[in-house]
Amino acid sequence: LSLAQRLETASLALSKGNNNSTNQCFSSGEHRVVKRSTSCPCGWTEYYDRCFFYVSKAMSWADAQKNCETMNSNLASVHSDEEYQLIQKVVLVASHGSGPTWIGGSDAQKEKLWFWIDGTTFKYENWCEGQPDDFQGAQDCALMNFAANKCWDDGSCEAALPSVCAKKI
Repeated sequence: LSLAQRLETASLALSKGNNNSTNQCFSSGEHRVVKRSTSCPCGWTEYYDRCFFYVSKAMSWADAQKNCETMNSNLASVHSDEEYQLIQKVVLVASHGSGPTWIGGSDAQKEKLWFWIDGTTFKYENWCEGQPDDFQGAQDCALMNFAANKCWDDGSCEAALPSVCAKKI
């Protein structure tokens, strides 16, 4: 299947909560509706060659990454607009909202040199206008769903936010 077809299939599965193409999973008292997959664990959403999982517990970027590592994953890297749209849907379905959420980008090692925590190349970007701006020299971690157009912002890594984990299949 093409990337667009995979997005459409995953989006359809995410939008339909009670049909045969979805699977209801319970984890830590939370309800998830996700596309059934033989490759991804229950509660994770498969897209192309990766699985995504929304973590509602608000924590710092570093703690969110450590939490992802306990699930053999990393904070999510984003490599295309289609993939970003899917991750937004994962957040929306799991949280019934679209608030700021940690993803795996950081420039903490060298200012303005952004990298993904999973080691993949930082090619796709969806920064809000004027971002990243390293406000007051204290913003080194990437978050999604910022402002009205749900773009990216650089935030204080110590801010407590929910997060999205991703793992390769």
